[in-house]
Amino acid sequence: MINALETRTAPAPLVAFAKTQIQQILSNVNNIEFIMICSTDGFELASISKRHQFHSSKLAAVSSSILAMVSAFLGEINLTGCQSVTLDAENGKAILTSVPCAKHPMIIVTLSSRDVLLGQLLYHLKEASQAIVQQDL
Repeated sequence: MINALETRTAPAPLVAFAKTQIQQILSNVNNIEFIMICSTDGFELASISKRHQFHSSKLAAVSSSILAMVSAFLGEINLTGCQSVTLDAENGKAILTSVPCAKHPMIIVTLSSRDVLLGQLLYHLKEASQAIVQQDL
């Protein structure tokens, strides 16, 4: 039986590794304002804010719900393995990236200005996601 607390957290070394990965993204990509790792059931594991303060616990909960709804939608149209969702607004972008670890699945939530180089950001997010998955084996 899985303990409810186990689904909300990941082992401390894995969370530390994931935080290092998001710190590297923040260092390598300009115009990121906030980046967070959260569990797929909506609990913050680690976050870094560059410019603004966000209510990270609410963001984690809403992000997990959005990713779940998008995954359900993709299932209806016979697409599998949702990797990311990009929301493009007038004043910025939000990217939700799946980290499909077998034992501790996570989401990377990234908020940026509208001037972010989206291709560069998506590349680094995919690299980070893959590195975290490899670490969780």
